[in-house]
Amino acid sequence: MKIGYVRASTEEQKTIRQEIIMQQLGVEKVFIDKASGKRGAERPQLEKMLNFVREGDTVVVESFSRFARSTRDL
Repeated sequence: MKIGYVRASTEEQKTIRQEIIMQQLGVEKVFIDKASGKRGAERPQLEKMLNFVREGDTVVVESFSRFARSTRDL
């Protein structure tokens, strides 16, 4: 199953561009957060996605920065 994660840094920012990319890539389930990417920030949909993903699934993000600001933060 293709699973997508979309994140905007603030409530005011739009996620539609990332959502369109997910649709174009055939992503079946998308989790969306509107929260900062800084370390320790609350991202409930990321947590839900991590609990949902199973072996064999593919996780799709528009860019690495949607997960974290750096590999150390991730």
